[in-house]
Amino acid sequence: MLEEIERFIAQDNPQRASAFIDRLLEKGDAIASFPNMGRVVPELSQPEIREILVGKYRIVYKETSDHIVILTVFEGHRSLRFKELDP
Repeated sequence: MLEEIERFIAQDNPQRASAFIDRLLEKGDAIASFPNMGRVVPELSQPEIREILVGKYRIVYKETSDHIVILTVFEGHRSLRFKELDP
């Protein structure tokens, strides 16, 4: 998933692509430490499925009793496809 995002951005700007992936990874680390920092995904209204916005991208994740699962990362202008949420 992240490789696809990096390749897409790198078509226009390779340095920006690498920096953006680093930013996504940093947000993933922050989610692990503070799982409630994201908002509930509006399309789902399920409190355990949340998202963080990073630039034009959405990181959708699920909080379980003992860990965080990143369900998908996608461009925010696209619709959330529910099949992406199956871990």
